[in-house]
Amino acid sequence: MPEGDTVWRAARRLHEALAGEVLSRSDFRVPKYATVDLTGRRVLSTIPRGKHLLTRFEGGLTLHTHLRMEGAWKVYGAGERWRGGPGHQIRAILGTVDRTAVGYRLQVLELLRTTEEERVVGHLGPDLLGPDWDPQRALANLRTDPARPLGEALLDQRNLAGIGNIYKSELCFLLGATPWLPVGALPADRAEKLPELARRLLEANRDRPVRQTTGLRHQDLFVYGRAPRPCLRCHTPVRVADQGDGSQDRPTYWCPTCQTGPAPAPGAPQRWRERHRRTPT
Repeated sequence: MPEGDTVWRAARRLHEALAGEVLSRSDFRVPKYATVDLTGRRVLSTIPRGKHLLTRFEGGLTLHTHLRMEGAWKVYGAGERWRGGPGHQIRAILGTVDRTAVGYRLQVLELLRTTEEERVVGHLGPDLLGPDWDPQRALANLRTDPARPLGEALLDQRNLAGIGNIYKSELCFLLGATPWLPVGALPADRAEKLPELARRLLEANRDRPVRQTTGLRHQDLFVYGRAPRPCLRCHTPVRVADQGDGSQDRPTYWCPTCQTGPAPAPGAPQRWRERHRRTPT
């Protein structure tokens, strides 16, 4: 699933391409909206909210989309060949005289009144890259369930919005805690710095084409995707295991030396290859 910084970049591309322009083409390729035509409406803005995208049109309408694991918005110039995938994967087309935005493999697509946006994003916690960011509220949300594993709490968008599986693993490494450590067991000094550390990571990467958390050349991430290669700090082999409720397991990476706390038993089943496509919103 795209992380909050990826969604932020997608919102910026859509906003720069469409905002202030009048639609000359509107095509929704999902049964519910197959007859809807927004041609002639001016696009007001596109904003990110956590991992959600809200594109607003004059007349009080909003297009709500969510990329989930494989979705993408691509923007093309006039006459440019579309390269985002085969035609049957296109779910939405929004075109102006000069630009066309094409939504591929969008698993969430709905039109609603702009006044009803809270219905689809009102459950989200403070947005790490949004104007509503509130580190104290984010920390209070995380502490609501002190027995919950840290990794699961970070992925819960009701606590703070924008963290995906990559940042979950990287944050836990930087905090020196395994993703299975109960939130309430995280030392107070590390818990206090968690929200702003998460924000700094996303802010540092929102303009980068390649996500980087280490500050090292040629080594972009500390643990995510690195098993069983050696930890960049201590050279212990990085480990990977499932984490989740059994229905939404995630491949989770950690260093057993640099990070303290519980971990899955050696040899525990790893089902993430089959289940990694199931994503929280």
